[in-house]
Amino acid sequence: MKFGPVPPREALGATAVHTIRQGALVLKKGTLIGLAEVAALEAAGIEDIVVARLETGDVSEDKAAAEIARAVAGEGVHVDRAFTGRANLFAEHAGVLVVDKEAIDRLNRIDEAITFATLPAFKPVVAGEMIATVKIIPFATSEAALKASLAAAGKPFIRVAPYKVKKVGVVSTLLPGLATKVVDKTLRVTQERLAPSGAAIVAERRVPHEQGALAKAIDEVLKEGAELVVVFGASAIADRRDVIPSAVEAIDGRIEHFGMPVDPGNLMLIGYARGQPILGAPGCARSPKENGFDWILMRLLAGIPVSREDVTGLGVGGLLMEIVTRPQPRAEPELEKAQRIAAVVLAAGRSTRMGGPNKLLAEIGGRPLVRIAVEEALASRSRPVIVVTGHQRDKVEAALEGLDVQRVHNPDFADGLSTSVRAGLAAVPDDVVGAIVCLGDMPQVTAPLIDKLIGAFDPERGALVTVPVIDGKRGNPVVWARRFFSELMALDGDIGARHLIGCYPEAVAEVPLTGTAALVDVDTPEALVRVKAELEGA
Repeated sequence: MKFGPVPPREALGATAVHTIRQGALVLKKGTLIGLAEVAALEAAGIEDIVVARLETGDVSEDKAAAEIARAVAGEGVHVDRAFTGRANLFAEHAGVLVVDKEAIDRLNRIDEAITFATLPAFKPVVAGEMIATVKIIPFATSEAALKASLAAAGKPFIRVAPYKVKKVGVVSTLLPGLATKVVDKTLRVTQERLAPSGAAIVAERRVPHEQGALAKAIDEVLKEGAELVVVFGASAIADRRDVIPSAVEAIDGRIEHFGMPVDPGNLMLIGYARGQPILGAPGCARSPKENGFDWILMRLLAGIPVSREDVTGLGVGGLLMEIVTRPQPRAEPELEKAQRIAAVVLAAGRSTRMGGPNKLLAEIGGRPLVRIAVEEALASRSRPVIVVTGHQRDKVEAALEGLDVQRVHNPDFADGLSTSVRAGLAAVPDDVVGAIVCLGDMPQVTAPLIDKLIGAFDPERGALVTVPVIDGKRGNPVVWARRFFSELMALDGDIGARHLIGCYPEAVAEVPLTGTAALVDVDTPEALVRVKAELEGA
């Protein structure tokens, strides 16, 4: 392939290597140079243009990408039309992605011009999801490199294994102190886990945490047609001789492997009985958050056998996440209730739904809304109180005159709520263990309400996020432990942190409240009238 700068006239039939912008001319990278492009380049005063031109023995990037993609694609894989040297591969149906890593490595070593990338092996995928891509780096590759790549492929080495298991049995063991609602929630979480595969729970048992009762229950759900059985123990499996493995062996089953190098998910057991897989679930499987249990479950649902070697090979990449409720003395000092919680009051918004005026400056009882919210924060246990300003900064700051607060300006306030959260948390002192994020347009949130939320914050008992709840509805403000700050500061756009609460259910403490204060923000003129009437009439 010829590559280099030439005058526009000599570029005819070649491909532009770089995008050119000069005056009214915009010539994009990858454009095939024709007579019209030559004329436009000369008119713009371009003396040279860097181009690539195919020679004998070259194969165009699109042709090479398409041929390789078709060669590697197996069952359940659709190859899209190649474009700009890239051919994307998509899942034709839901299932688990199966790849031949060694074959992919061989392909990628043949020539630096040819690359093939996939999603992680055994990842659950849905129909239409992009699972891999072939990319030719330059504008062409050699026929020799293409032939070598096709020979290396030999046979397809990426496929989507469809879900085969549709009937699942669940057995829960019980001990005094294990609440019924915990078992009920576990069942709901499991149903949600199974939903993408199309599987359903067809048989369920709850029995004492004892070998004989458990063995009988497993045998029963297998006889009722379960193609896979999940056992949730009231107590974690501690040894191969413990209740769950003993129960599997009692019905002539076998234990394939106990334990796995994945955290969360260490205490998982894989066994087989009556020709069907039995999973002794780790405690983290009660949570919807991804853990090692998911990796094994989805493989088994797709009919992919899981051996001891498969499990022991999961160590690299097996540290999925820090368990938020686990003490981290190396990361931060032990938390004490006496340590401080900051208040971050968000007061940077543009009040777009108010139709003009800044709602934060609207007065109730002679005080601006934002001042009411900040004074309540100051009257609470939270310290320091940080106010994030943005829209009409000078006016908002004037409304807070004389108050002992730390002011932080967010110049990016127009980009959404997340930018104000980021600015506020960045200003929280290092010795503060958490922050309660308050909204400046919620004047009915009082100091006692804030203190109640702060009082429920108890990291030693796993309460790292405290949320007000009224009649089943979650509201604001919310207390967040410092260890969540990085994720909160990674939010983007005009969204809050509600989805993060759903990601960490095991760390959330709901604080029941009466009234509507934690649910009402002043977003519209009508809302302002209602709140003003309630406060001024109180």
